[in-house]
Formats: sequence, C-alpha cells, structure tokens
Amino acid sequence: MTQNKIDSNWWRGAVIYQVYPRSFMDMNGDGIGDLPGIEHKLKHIASLGADAVWISPFFKSPMKDFGYDISDYREVDPIFGHIDDFKRILKRAHQLNLKVIIDEVWSHTSDQHLWFHESRHSRDNAKHDWYVWADPKPDGTPPNNWLSYFGGPAWTWDARREQYYLHHFLSSQPSLNLWCPAVQHEIFEVAKYWLDMGVDGFRLDVIHSYQHDPELRDNPVRGPNDPVPSDMPLSNPMSYQRRVHSMCTPYVISYTEKLRAFISQWDNRCLLGEAGGDDSEAVAASYVQTDKRLHMAYSFGLLGSRISHHDVVSTVQRVEDKLGDGWLCWATSNHDTVRAVSRMHAPEHLQYEASLLIMALGLSLRGSYCMYQGEELGLPQAKLSFEDLRDPYDISLYPNHAGRDGARTPLPWDSKKPHGGFSFGQEPWIKFWDSHRDLAVSVQTSDPHSTLNHYRKFIQFRKDTPTLWDGDIHLHKTSDPIVAWTRSKEDHEILCVFNMSQDVSNWAVSVDGDYSALNGISHGSAFDLQHNKVYFKPYGYIFLERKRNKS
Repeated sequence: MTQNKIDSNWWRGAVIYQVYPRSFMDMNGDGIGDLPGIEHKLKHIASLGADAVWISPFFKSPMKDFGYDISDYREVDPIFGHIDDFKRILKRAHQLNLKVIIDEVWSHTSDQHLWFHESRHSRDNAKHDWYVWADPKPDGTPPNNWLSYFGGPAWTWDARREQYYLHHFLSSQPSLNLWCPAVQHEIFEVAKYWLDMGVDGFRLDVIHSYQHDPELRDNPVRGPNDPVPSDMPLSNPMSYQRRVHSMCTPYVISYTEKLRAFISQWDNRCLLGEAGGDDSEAVAASYVQTDKRLHMAYSFGLLGSRISHHDVVSTVQRVEDKLGDGWLCWATSNHDTVRAVSRMHAPEHLQYEASLLIMALGLSLRGSYCMYQGEELGLPQAKLSFEDLRDPYDISLYPNHAGRDGARTPLPWDSKKPHGGFSFGQEPWIKFWDSHRDLAVSVQTSDPHSTLNHYRKFIQFRKDTPTLWDGDIHLHKTSDPIVAWTRSKEDHEILCVFNMSQDVSNWAVSVDGDYSALNGISHGSAFDLQHNKVYFKPYGYIFLERKRNKS
C-alpha cells in the first residue's frame, strides 16, 4: 500500500493473490504444482502490485478433496515439498513486500487424522467429543435432515461407536466439534505454530460451518421468499433447505471474537473468512462488525452468479445495507467457481473486453480484493470432458455443475513449452487446456495492451488513489446494462460506470459535478462533456473524477 498506510491495517484495501498450489507451477516434474514452484513465481505476483498472497492448503492430506481434507495441520504434504520450502516462501515473499496468508481448514479434518482415529475408537476415549457424534433415530436413520454439500445426508454411520458422525462435505471429512474446549485449544495451538513461523494471516475455510445447533434440530424447507443460496447450484439438494441449524448459526459470531482476540497477540496479522450460506452477504457482514471479529470476510454474491447488472447491483446493495463498520474482501473468481470471464457469457471475440471490465469493477469496489491465479491473464473456464474431471464435487453433480475443475487447470506460463510451461516432466495432474496457451504470461508480458499489463497498471492506480482503496461508496440507481457507483474520500470523488453488456450502450451522467475522464484507466468508452453523457463499446467502463468543496 502507500507509504503512509499504517502497517497494522495493511489488509484494509489490500489486493490479495490466491495461489492454488497444485496448478500454479511444478518444479520437480511430477505434474503437480509445489511450494518451490510458488517461490519461483513470487516475483510474478509482486510485479502485479499485489499486497499479499493467499496459498490454498499444502498440508499433509490423503487428497480426497485435494488438500481440504487435512490429516496433519503442522506438516507439509510431500507432494508439495517440505516445511523448509515454505519457510523460503515466507522469506522471499517478505523480501518482495508480500504478506503471506495461508488457508486453514478448521471446520473439519480428514478421516485419516489421528484425532479422528482416536475419537471413533470408543465413546469414552480422551477425544470422544472432538468430532460431532450423534445417536440414530429409533428407526436407525440419521439424527436429523441435514445434507452435505457433496450430495446426500451429512451423516455417516460408524459401526465402532454405533453412532453417526457429521460431515458437511465428503464422508471422509468429519466435522470437528468446535463446541469442545479441548478442540478450540488445539486449533489455537495450530495457529500459534504458523504465526510464530511468520505467516501474516489466515484465510478461514467455510467459517460459517464452524458451530452447529447443539440441539441438532432439523433445517426448515427453503420457501419461495427465502434467499437463493449463492454458494451452490440449485441442482444441489442442499439448496432445498434453509441452513439455519446445520451452519450459519449465531454461535459462530462469538467464536470469531475468540479467534480475533487470540491472533491479536501477534502484530499486524489478519483473519479473512469465507462466509457462505443462504444469504452469504449478511453472514459475511455479521462476521466483521465491531472491530472485534474477523478483519474481513468474503461472500459468494459475485462468485456464484453470472456477474450481470442485477447480480452486481443487488449484491453491492445488500453488502452496504448490512456491513456497518465492517470490511469486506471482494472476489469474482476462486478455485471453487467457474472463472469470471465465462460467467459473463461473453462471446469469444469479446472475452478480452470482459476480462478488463471484471478487473475494473472488482478493484473499484469498497473493500479489499482477492484475485485468483489466472484472472490477471483473463483466462476463461477450461472445458473439460467428464473423463477429465478429478474433483469429487464436480463428478457428483455432473453435468449440471462442473465448475471447480475447469477453474483449476494448470496456469499457462510459456506458450511455446509443453503444458504451457507449467511442468517440464509428467502430464499434469489435471488436463492442461490448450486454448489457454495464447494467453500465457510469456505472450502477455510484452504486449502493453494485454490483460496482464492492464492489471499491473490498474493496481498501481488503485495504490496511488486512497479514494479507491479506502473511500466511501454510493451506488447509483441505473437500468440494465449500466452499473455505476461513486467512490469518495475527503474532497475527491471518482464516478465508476460499467457497461455489463456485449452491446454498445450509453448513459447520461445522473450526478451533478464538473467531471473529467481518467484517460488511460477507462476502456471502451467516451465522455461527451458538453452533453454530460458517456458512450460505451461492449463491456466498456469509464472512471470520471472531480474535486469537490468541503462542506
């Protein structure tokens, strides 16, 4: 951030780059991205102007959910390298002025974790209550109607205890019982291990699932007037329920305050929560208010939608209605969703323009911003056949949902090398999509008009403009396809206007003021100062600024 930004608030307005290790860079030639690969490419992330890097799980795991099923929170999985490799990432990142955020999965573990082996052994062992166990109903069926994200009941029978255990995801991902004081203590010890090593913060996976209703009451049916979930497709049967008892309970809020108090013992650290649920904007807002909870959270409003006029306007308005004194971290893509360019439904010849609009829109919202690897290249979703899928979630919901694997294909570094320069050895763990080759870093670096160089320029503009990374926001009432908001700080205003359509459009500037266009930042647009009107090409956007008199 700018030099006068207080280091303890480095996260406020930060641009965070997400690395999915398996698909980022493979240095040992086994076809799987690794920690040395991340270290090797940190300079690329720094060159974008990012403030931090978030690394998805690299801990020891049987990889049934590709690292989000952890069997040891303190060990690096051998496919990614060694703990010394991670320490080198920390050192090199800090040399490049990059903060390091690691992905902590504290809602559940792998069923191969030693904690679960002990817990399932009997009902009276030392860890008998470290996971969520429940007796069956009198007819032997699960204790309630809770469903798993991966389809089917959220309960699996264990013959040793003659009880069911809870899992919100795969049956091999049993839910930790975060009501248990011993579990809470052990989670804090895990956090201490990494904080003492020097990590700058944690991204908290599915924090909305941390604490369930202790009475295990059934979830009610989702009614026609209830929010449509944005963290899953409607083809998932879990979408039939309002998840008010299985997750998203008010108890999680008090737990976030415990986490914040604990991490505050270390200087300049932050907590970023992933907040899903039936109304993920409301959930995310509740986790970041009062300056005693998480530093920031992100919702699924711009992740699970088309990124249309309606989706953007309704999501931003819901956030601003509920956020209060909290702080959001926006994201338009990640490892769990269809890539943003493809969710724009732009024709192929306009995908470049759509990628720039997504960049300008996401980076001009009030909040921090998380960009997913490849977003800076404008990568569209890879189109994989069923035989190419690796993700159990995509496989279980095929063909109505195949969004995760298509966003996890190897990053193209060099258009002239095998597998796009991702790996110099074996075939990648998941198919490299050859259509990404023309968007490789090697191609875009030398092109001043490339998506990559637009990102570099825009992020620098954001850094140099406190109004964008820390100013207020006012959403204007507009008609489809135009989205507009004003960012303001002290005597400076920036009017941000976007054409969300693949058609030409125009907008009469509906706010008073002597505006001038920010040339070199706007794209595919023209401002008619005499008539106070903006003309847009497909997916064009414009930034108009003015100085105002302080009242």
